[in-house]
Amino acid sequence: MVSSRSFFLAILALTLSAQALPHREADCQAPTSTVTRIVTVTARQAEANTKTSSARSTATNNAVNNNAGKTSSSAAAAAATKPAGVNNGGGNNGGGNNGGGNNGGNNNNNNNKNPQTSLTLDPRVIASGFANNGQDVPAAGQVPSLTSKNNFIHFCLTVPQLPITNGKQITTGSCNPAPIGVIPSVDNMPSSKFIFPKNFDTIKSGQTFTIQMAIRGMQTGAFVNAQANYFGAPQQLNSKGQIIGHSHVVIESLSSLDQTTPSDPKKFVFFKGLNAAAQGGKLTADVAAGLAPGFYKLSSINTSSNHQPAIVPVAQHGSLDDAIYFTVTADGKPSKNGGGGGGGKKNLAGDDVPTSVSASASASSSASTSASASASSPTATKRGRNNARANRL
Repeated sequence: MVSSRSFFLAILALTLSAQALPHREADCQAPTSTVTRIVTVTARQAEANTKTSSARSTATNNAVNNNAGKTSSSAAAAAATKPAGVNNGGGNNGGGNNGGGNNGGNNNNNNNKNPQTSLTLDPRVIASGFANNGQDVPAAGQVPSLTSKNNFIHFCLTVPQLPITNGKQITTGSCNPAPIGVIPSVDNMPSSKFIFPKNFDTIKSGQTFTIQMAIRGMQTGAFVNAQANYFGAPQQLNSKGQIIGHSHVVIESLSSLDQTTPSDPKKFVFFKGLNAAAQGGKLTADVAAGLAPGFYKLSSINTSSNHQPAIVPVAQHGSLDDAIYFTVTADGKPSKNGGGGGGGKKNLAGDDVPTSVSASASASSSASTSASASASSPTATKRGRNNARANRL
Protein backbone atom coordinates (compact mmCIF):
# COMPACT_ATOMS: atom_id res chain seq x y z
CA MET A 1 0.00 0.00 0.00
CA VAL A 2 2.73 2.39 0.88
CA SER A 3 4.65 1.51 -2.28
CA SER A 4 1.62 2.24 -4.62
CA ARG A 5 0.93 5.59 -2.96
CA SER A 6 4.57 6.61 -3.40
CA PHE A 7 4.43 5.59 -7.03
CA PHE A 8 1.33 7.72 -7.82
CA LEU A 9 2.73 10.71 -5.95
CA ALA A 10 5.87 10.51 -8.00
CA ILE A 11 3.85 10.42 -11.31
CA LEU A 12 1.71 13.38 -10.19
CA ALA A 13 4.76 15.43 -9.35
CA LEU A 14 6.34 14.81 -12.72
CA THR A 15 3.10 15.72 -14.60
CA LEU A 16 2.80 19.01 -12.78
CA SER A 17 6.42 19.78 -13.52
CA ALA A 18 5.88 19.11 -17.25
CA GLN A 19 2.85 21.38 -17.39
CA ALA A 20 4.65 24.23 -15.65
CA LEU A 21 7.62 24.03 -18.05
CA PRO A 22 6.41 23.23 -21.56
CA HIS A 23 9.49 24.64 -23.29
CA ARG A 24 11.57 21.93 -21.71
CA GLU A 25 9.29 19.03 -22.43
CA ALA A 26 11.83 17.30 -24.64
CA ASP A 27 14.43 17.52 -21.96
CA CYS A 28 12.15 16.27 -19.27
CA GLN A 29 10.79 13.24 -21.01
CA ALA A 30 13.81 11.13 -20.40
CA PRO A 31 14.15 12.14 -16.82
CA THR A 32 10.46 11.44 -16.32
CA SER A 33 10.84 8.00 -17.80
CA THR A 34 14.02 7.49 -15.93
CA VAL A 35 12.59 8.77 -12.73
CA THR A 36 9.54 6.62 -13.21
CA ARG A 37 11.68 3.60 -13.67
CA ILE A 38 13.85 4.56 -10.77
CA VAL A 39 10.87 5.14 -8.52
CA THR A 40 9.26 1.95 -9.70
CA VAL A 41 12.38 -0.03 -9.04
CA THR A 42 12.85 1.64 -5.72
CA ALA A 43 9.29 0.90 -4.69
CA ARG A 44 9.64 -2.75 -5.67
CA GLN A 45 12.96 -3.06 -3.84
CA ALA A 46 11.47 -1.44 -0.76
CA GLU A 47 8.61 -3.88 -0.81
CA ALA A 48 11.00 -6.80 -1.32
CA ASN A 49 13.34 -5.52 1.36
CA THR A 50 10.48 -5.14 3.78
CA LYS A 51 9.38 -8.72 3.17
CA THR A 52 12.96 -9.96 3.48
CA SER A 53 13.55 -8.03 6.70
CA SER A 54 10.29 -9.31 8.11
CA ALA A 55 11.17 -12.88 7.20
CA ARG A 56 14.63 -12.55 8.69
CA SER A 57 13.26 -11.02 11.87
CA THR A 58 10.70 -13.79 12.18
CA ALA A 59 13.34 -16.43 11.59
CA THR A 60 15.64 -14.86 14.16
CA ASN A 61 12.90 -14.63 16.74
CA ASN A 62 11.90 -18.21 16.12
CA ALA A 63 15.50 -19.34 16.41
CA VAL A 64 15.94 -17.50 19.68
CA ASN A 65 12.66 -18.81 21.05
CA ASN A 66 13.39 -22.34 19.93
CA ASN A 67 16.91 -22.27 21.39
CA ALA A 68 15.87 -20.72 24.67
CA GLY A 69 14.73 -24.05 26.04
CA LYS A 70 17.80 -25.77 24.67
CA THR A 71 20.09 -23.20 26.26
CA SER A 72 18.40 -23.53 29.62
CA SER A 73 18.55 -27.30 29.39
CA SER A 74 22.22 -27.20 28.46
CA ALA A 75 23.02 -24.81 31.31
CA ALA A 76 21.14 -26.99 33.75
CA ALA A 77 22.93 -30.07 32.49
CA ALA A 78 26.31 -28.35 32.78
CA ALA A 79 25.49 -27.20 36.30
CA ALA A 80 24.41 -30.70 37.26
CA THR A 81 27.66 -32.21 36.00
CA LYS A 82 29.86 -29.74 37.90
CA PRO A 83 31.36 -31.20 41.07
CA ALA A 84 30.57 -29.59 44.41
CA GLY A 85 32.88 -26.75 45.20
CA VAL A 86 33.61 -25.60 41.64
CA ASN A 87 30.56 -23.43 40.91
CA ASN A 88 31.38 -19.88 39.86
CA GLY A 89 34.86 -20.75 38.80
CA GLY A 90 35.44 -23.26 41.58
CA GLY A 91 34.76 -20.93 44.44
CA ASN A 92 31.21 -21.06 45.68
CA ASN A 93 30.25 -23.96 47.89
CA GLY A 94 31.65 -27.09 49.38
CA GLY A 95 34.90 -25.64 50.61
CA GLY A 96 35.95 -23.90 47.40
CA ASN A 97 34.72 -20.40 48.21
CA ASN A 98 37.30 -17.61 48.32
CA GLY A 99 40.18 -19.78 47.30
CA GLY A 100 38.85 -22.84 49.12
CA GLY A 101 38.95 -21.41 52.58
CA ASN A 102 35.63 -19.84 53.43
CA ASN A 103 32.74 -22.24 53.37
CA GLY A 104 34.94 -25.29 53.76
CA GLY A 105 35.33 -24.85 57.49
CA ASN A 106 31.95 -23.21 57.96
CA ASN A 107 30.08 -25.94 56.12
CA ASN A 108 32.10 -28.54 58.00
CA ASN A 109 31.10 -27.03 61.32
CA ASN A 110 27.51 -26.53 60.21
CA ASN A 111 27.16 -30.03 58.85
CA ASN A 112 29.03 -31.54 61.79
CA LYS A 113 27.48 -29.56 64.59
CA ASN A 114 29.52 -31.53 67.12
CA PRO A 115 32.87 -29.70 67.28
CA GLN A 116 34.48 -32.86 68.61
CA THR A 117 34.14 -34.43 65.16
CA SER A 118 35.17 -31.34 63.21
CA LEU A 119 38.60 -31.23 61.59
CA THR A 120 38.85 -27.45 61.88
CA LEU A 121 40.07 -25.38 64.81
CA ASP A 122 37.24 -23.47 66.45
CA PRO A 123 38.37 -19.87 67.13
CA ARG A 124 36.70 -20.05 70.54
CA VAL A 125 39.38 -22.40 71.88
CA ILE A 126 42.44 -20.54 70.61
CA ALA A 127 44.68 -19.59 73.53
CA SER A 128 45.97 -16.14 72.62
CA GLY A 129 48.56 -16.33 75.39
CA PHE A 130 50.38 -19.05 73.48
CA ALA A 131 51.63 -16.38 71.09
CA ASN A 132 53.63 -14.73 73.89
CA ASN A 133 57.09 -16.15 74.58
CA GLY A 134 57.00 -14.91 78.18
CA GLN A 135 59.95 -12.59 77.85
CA ASP A 136 57.98 -9.37 78.39
CA VAL A 137 59.62 -9.30 81.81
CA PRO A 138 62.89 -11.21 81.45
CA ALA A 139 64.29 -13.02 84.45
CA ALA A 140 67.71 -14.46 85.05
CA GLY A 141 67.92 -17.95 83.57
CA GLN A 142 64.44 -17.75 82.07
CA VAL A 143 64.19 -19.03 78.52
CA PRO A 144 61.59 -17.98 75.95
CA SER A 145 58.66 -20.28 75.42
CA LEU A 146 57.72 -21.76 72.11
CA THR A 147 54.84 -19.80 70.62
CA SER A 148 51.84 -20.63 68.51
CA LYS A 149 48.76 -18.90 67.11
CA ASN A 150 46.89 -22.14 66.43
CA ASN A 151 47.26 -24.01 69.74
CA PHE A 152 50.24 -26.01 68.44
CA ILE A 153 47.86 -28.22 66.48
CA HIS A 154 50.62 -29.13 64.03
CA PHE A 155 53.48 -29.20 66.53
CA CYS A 156 54.39 -32.81 65.80
CA LEU A 157 55.30 -31.78 62.25
CA THR A 158 58.35 -30.08 63.78
CA VAL A 159 59.75 -33.50 64.68
CA PRO A 160 59.13 -35.52 61.51
CA GLN A 161 61.66 -38.11 62.60
CA LEU A 162 59.32 -39.23 65.40
CA PRO A 163 56.10 -41.22 65.04
CA ILE A 164 52.80 -40.03 66.47
CA THR A 165 52.23 -41.67 69.86
CA ASN A 166 48.81 -42.81 68.67
CA GLY A 167 47.89 -44.48 71.96
CA LYS A 168 50.97 -46.71 71.97
CA GLN A 169 53.86 -47.08 74.41
CA ILE A 170 56.69 -46.38 72.00
CA THR A 171 59.95 -46.99 73.83
CA THR A 172 62.08 -45.19 71.24
CA GLY A 173 60.22 -41.89 71.59
CA SER A 174 57.22 -40.29 69.89
CA CYS A 175 55.19 -37.09 69.62
CA ASN A 176 51.76 -36.92 71.23
CA PRO A 177 49.20 -34.48 69.76
CA ALA A 178 46.56 -34.88 72.50
CA PRO A 179 45.98 -31.73 74.60
CA ILE A 180 46.56 -31.71 78.36
CA GLY A 181 42.87 -31.38 79.04
CA VAL A 182 40.92 -30.24 82.09
CA ILE A 183 42.90 -28.98 85.09
CA PRO A 184 41.47 -29.07 88.61
CA SER A 185 41.38 -26.23 91.11
CA VAL A 186 44.00 -25.93 93.82
CA ASP A 187 41.49 -27.45 96.21
CA ASN A 188 41.36 -30.64 94.16
CA MET A 189 45.03 -31.47 93.76
CA PRO A 190 45.61 -35.15 94.62
CA SER A 191 48.10 -36.47 97.12
CA SER A 192 49.00 -39.84 98.62
CA LYS A 193 50.81 -41.28 101.65
CA PHE A 194 52.00 -44.81 102.32
CA ILE A 195 50.55 -46.48 105.37
CA PHE A 196 52.58 -49.67 105.01
CA PRO A 197 55.46 -50.02 104.78
CA LYS A 198 56.27 -46.86 106.70
CA ASN A 199 59.39 -44.89 106.04
CA PHE A 200 62.46 -46.79 107.28
CA ASP A 201 60.43 -49.86 108.21
CA THR A 202 62.04 -53.30 108.15
CA ILE A 203 60.14 -56.31 106.83
CA LYS A 204 60.97 -59.98 106.52
CA SER A 205 62.29 -61.33 103.23
CA GLY A 206 60.49 -63.95 101.18
CA GLN A 207 57.18 -63.17 102.79
CA THR A 208 54.12 -61.76 101.06
CA PHE A 209 53.15 -58.32 102.26
CA THR A 210 50.53 -55.80 101.27
CA ILE A 211 51.33 -52.23 100.32
CA GLN A 212 48.75 -49.83 101.70
CA MET A 213 48.45 -46.24 100.53
CA ALA A 214 46.05 -43.49 101.52
CA ILE A 215 44.94 -41.18 98.74
CA ARG A 216 42.82 -38.06 98.52
CA GLY A 217 41.66 -35.49 95.99
CA MET A 218 41.11 -37.76 92.97
CA GLN A 219 38.67 -40.35 91.66
CA THR A 220 40.54 -43.65 91.51
CA GLY A 221 39.77 -46.88 89.68
CA ALA A 222 39.56 -45.42 86.17
CA PHE A 223 42.07 -46.73 83.66
CA VAL A 224 42.04 -47.26 79.89
CA ASN A 225 43.73 -49.87 77.72
CA ALA A 226 47.42 -49.08 78.13
CA GLN A 227 48.25 -50.88 74.90
CA ALA A 228 45.84 -48.89 72.70
CA ASN A 229 45.00 -45.62 74.48
CA TYR A 230 48.21 -44.63 76.26
CA PHE A 231 48.22 -40.81 76.53
CA GLY A 232 45.37 -41.02 74.02
CA ALA A 233 42.92 -38.52 75.56
CA PRO A 234 42.98 -35.31 77.63
CA GLN A 235 42.77 -35.29 81.42
CA GLN A 236 39.19 -35.25 82.69
CA LEU A 237 37.49 -34.28 85.95
CA ASN A 238 34.46 -35.73 87.70
CA SER A 239 31.47 -33.77 88.96
CA LYS A 240 33.41 -32.86 92.10
CA GLY A 241 36.19 -31.31 90.03
CA GLN A 242 38.63 -34.11 90.83
CA ILE A 243 40.95 -35.83 88.38
CA ILE A 244 39.57 -39.10 87.07
CA GLY A 245 42.34 -41.67 87.08
CA HIS A 246 44.21 -44.31 89.00
CA SER A 247 47.48 -44.89 90.79
CA HIS A 248 50.51 -47.18 90.67
CA VAL A 249 53.21 -48.32 93.05
CA VAL A 250 56.78 -49.17 92.11
CA ILE A 251 59.66 -50.60 94.16
CA GLU A 252 63.27 -49.98 93.18
CA SER A 253 66.34 -51.64 94.65
CA LEU A 254 69.01 -49.43 96.25
CA SER A 255 72.60 -50.01 97.21
CA SER A 256 71.88 -48.51 100.61
CA LEU A 257 69.37 -46.29 102.34
CA ASP A 258 71.74 -43.34 101.98
CA GLN A 259 72.34 -43.88 98.25
CA THR A 260 72.78 -40.53 96.52
CA THR A 261 73.14 -41.60 92.89
CA PRO A 262 69.93 -41.37 90.86
CA SER A 263 68.28 -44.68 90.12
CA ASP A 264 67.60 -45.99 86.63
CA PRO A 265 63.86 -45.70 85.82
CA LYS A 266 64.15 -48.71 83.51
CA LYS A 267 65.02 -50.93 86.44
CA PHE A 268 62.58 -51.90 89.16
CA VAL A 269 61.78 -55.02 91.16
CA PHE A 270 58.04 -54.55 91.50
CA PHE A 271 55.39 -52.53 89.65
CA LYS A 272 51.66 -52.63 90.05
CA GLY A 273 48.80 -50.60 88.68
CA LEU A 274 46.20 -49.95 91.36
CA ASN A 275 43.22 -50.30 89.10
CA ALA A 276 40.54 -50.76 91.73
CA ALA A 277 38.81 -47.80 93.32
CA ALA A 278 40.06 -46.82 96.76
CA GLN A 279 38.19 -48.33 99.67
CA GLY A 280 37.91 -46.09 102.67
CA GLY A 281 40.43 -43.77 101.04
CA LYS A 282 43.00 -46.58 100.74
CA LEU A 283 44.59 -48.43 97.83
CA THR A 284 46.38 -51.75 98.23
CA ALA A 285 48.75 -54.03 96.31
CA ASP A 286 50.02 -57.46 97.31
CA VAL A 287 53.70 -58.20 96.83
CA ALA A 288 53.54 -61.96 96.38
CA ALA A 289 56.45 -63.91 97.88
CA GLY A 290 57.92 -60.68 99.23
CA LEU A 291 61.38 -59.35 98.42
CA ALA A 292 64.94 -60.49 98.88
CA PRO A 293 67.03 -58.90 101.64
CA GLY A 294 68.14 -55.44 100.62
CA PHE A 295 67.29 -51.76 100.60
CA TYR A 296 64.37 -50.39 98.67
CA LYS A 297 62.52 -47.30 97.61
CA LEU A 298 58.72 -47.42 97.30
CA SER A 299 57.01 -44.72 95.23
CA SER A 300 53.52 -43.88 94.07
CA ILE A 301 52.60 -42.68 90.58
CA ASN A 302 49.22 -40.96 90.47
CA THR A 303 47.88 -40.53 86.94
CA SER A 304 44.83 -39.65 84.87
CA SER A 305 42.81 -42.43 83.28
CA ASN A 306 44.96 -42.41 80.12
CA HIS A 307 48.06 -42.95 82.26
CA GLN A 308 49.50 -39.44 81.95
CA PRO A 309 50.89 -37.89 85.15
CA ALA A 310 48.32 -35.82 87.03
CA ILE A 311 48.29 -32.16 85.94
CA VAL A 312 47.48 -29.45 88.50
CA PRO A 313 46.84 -25.68 88.14
CA VAL A 314 49.88 -24.12 89.82
CA ALA A 315 53.64 -24.59 89.70
CA GLN A 316 54.17 -24.27 93.44
CA HIS A 317 52.51 -27.19 95.16
CA GLY A 318 53.33 -30.10 97.40
CA SER A 319 54.22 -33.47 95.94
CA LEU A 320 51.30 -35.29 94.40
CA ASP A 321 53.01 -38.63 95.17
CA ASP A 322 54.76 -40.28 98.07
CA ALA A 323 58.07 -42.09 98.39
CA ILE A 324 59.47 -44.04 101.31
CA TYR A 325 62.55 -46.14 101.99
CA PHE A 326 62.58 -49.50 103.76
CA THR A 327 64.79 -52.45 104.46
CA VAL A 328 64.21 -56.17 103.99
CA THR A 329 66.10 -58.61 106.21
CA ALA A 330 66.10 -62.37 106.63
CA ASP A 331 64.45 -62.22 110.01
CA GLY A 332 62.51 -59.02 109.63
CA LYS A 333 64.56 -57.24 112.24
CA PRO A 334 66.38 -53.96 111.63
CA SER A 335 70.00 -54.38 110.61
CA LYS A 336 72.60 -53.20 113.06
CA ASN A 337 74.22 -50.84 110.63
CA GLY A 338 70.97 -49.43 109.32
CA GLY A 339 71.45 -47.32 106.24
CA GLY A 340 74.50 -45.33 107.27
CA GLY A 341 78.09 -45.88 108.11
CA GLY A 342 79.21 -48.93 106.22
CA GLY A 343 76.65 -48.43 103.49
CA GLY A 344 73.92 -50.42 105.23
CA LYS A 345 74.88 -53.62 103.48
CA LYS A 346 75.63 -55.90 106.43
CA ASN A 347 73.52 -58.13 108.64
CA LEU A 348 70.66 -58.38 106.14
CA ALA A 349 70.95 -62.10 105.49
CA GLY A 350 73.77 -63.12 107.80
CA ASP A 351 76.43 -62.24 105.24
CA ASP A 352 77.44 -59.17 103.35
CA VAL A 353 74.94 -58.20 100.68
CA PRO A 354 76.52 -56.81 97.50
CA THR A 355 75.93 -53.18 96.69
CA SER A 356 73.97 -54.27 93.64
CA VAL A 357 71.01 -56.60 93.92
CA SER A 358 72.20 -60.04 95.00
CA ALA A 359 71.35 -63.21 93.15
CA SER A 360 68.88 -64.01 95.89
CA ALA A 361 67.28 -60.60 95.63
CA SER A 362 67.07 -60.92 91.89
CA ALA A 363 65.36 -64.29 92.14
CA SER A 364 62.89 -63.08 94.72
CA SER A 365 62.27 -59.86 92.82
CA SER A 366 61.69 -61.84 89.65
CA ALA A 367 58.98 -63.89 91.29
CA SER A 368 57.39 -60.84 92.83
CA THR A 369 57.48 -58.82 89.67
CA SER A 370 56.12 -61.67 87.57
CA ALA A 371 53.14 -61.81 89.87
CA SER A 372 52.44 -58.10 90.02
CA ALA A 373 53.93 -55.93 87.28
CA SER A 374 51.55 -53.78 85.25
CA ALA A 375 51.15 -53.49 81.51
CA SER A 376 51.44 -49.73 81.77
CA SER A 377 55.23 -50.00 81.98
CA PRO A 378 56.79 -50.37 78.53
CA THR A 379 60.33 -50.43 79.91
CA ALA A 380 59.92 -53.22 82.39
CA THR A 381 62.66 -55.78 82.67
CA LYS A 382 62.00 -59.32 81.55
CA ARG A 383 60.33 -59.94 84.90
CA GLY A 384 58.00 -56.97 84.50
CA ARG A 385 57.20 -57.76 80.88
CA ASN A 386 56.21 -61.32 81.74
CA ASN A 387 53.87 -60.08 84.42
CA ALA A 388 52.53 -57.33 82.17
CA ARG A 389 50.74 -59.95 80.14
CA ALA A 390 48.76 -61.03 83.18
CA ASN A 391 48.17 -57.68 84.86
CA ARG A 392 46.89 -54.84 82.73
CA LEU A 393 46.10 -51.36 83.93
